[in-house]
Amino acid sequence: MVMKKISQELLTRLKEHGYEGRIVSARHIPDLKAEIEKHHSLGLFDEEFYEEYLNCYLDFSPPQELSQAKSIIVVAAPQPQIEVIFNWEGESHSLIMPPTYIGQVDEKVRVLLNRVLSTAGYKTAKAKLPLKLLAVRSGLGFYGRNNICYVPGMGSFHRLMAFYSDFPCSEDTWQEPKMNEVCEDCQSCLDNCPTRALRTERFLLHAELCLTFHNEREKDFPDWLNPAWHHSLVGCLRCQEVCPQNSELLSWIETKGEFSEEETSLLLKGIQQDKLPAETVRKLEELDLIEYLKIISRNLSAILKKKTN
Repeated sequence: MVMKKISQELLTRLKEHGYEGRIVSARHIPDLKAEIEKHHSLGLFDEEFYEEYLNCYLDFSPPQELSQAKSIIVVAAPQPQIEVIFNWEGESHSLIMPPTYIGQVDEKVRVLLNRVLSTAGYKTAKAKLPLKLLAVRSGLGFYGRNNICYVPGMGSFHRLMAFYSDFPCSEDTWQEPKMNEVCEDCQSCLDNCPTRALRTERFLLHAELCLTFHNEREKDFPDWLNPAWHHSLVGCLRCQEVCPQNSELLSWIETKGEFSEEETSLLLKGIQQDKLPAETVRKLEELDLIEYLKIISRNLSAILKKKTN
């Protein structure tokens, strides 16, 4: 009864801050790994994508301090599109970053969770798990036909995060993955995908063709990828901007940064962090773009070239 009360308080506090959460048992960690490995064994993951993306960004082992984790808390925080202004050749260019890229909210959620759980003697630690799969499995959201996770009231305009905890899971919400019923008679996302990463012959997208995969990595764009397809500083919005589930959220755009002509020139040249002005670094840090600094030059160049032609 005590555990159930703490769970209810935790989820209520999250909701009070505009977040949504679910709690599942940590015994499902092997289930998450097995589902990823199953897709791989069936050849549904391109080998390069699997090695470079999944193996680098996922870790199915709780940290040492929480080796006896009993639960996983998955949280969705609403997040808008972010507008970034770049001044170049006498003009101001507005570039969009899709939702999910600003990560400061992760720390806010961690503090909130600890505030509730620490009073009862429990701890949390960030988890590097397949977040979309976890969110859908937990009942927090459901898949769209574009393989993106949709959360009621947030559409796909949210950031997902997960935390291990030694807090026992009193009511496990684990369930089979679901696709939203409204997607059954709709294929707007398939029709609007420039790389044809989404296709009718299978539900799982061809991640190796996804524009996001290619403009988040440091390698050169493949020859088949038309630079004119790029429209976001990083990531892609094409399947989300035509989705009926996002229709009431598309105007939610917040301007978070502006770079002068001099700063834009430095970024286009690929100048690294230690050579950039402190003010430029500060702006990049506020946008959580430091980790993408090596690719900004390439992405920005592709977009500005398209805009100025």
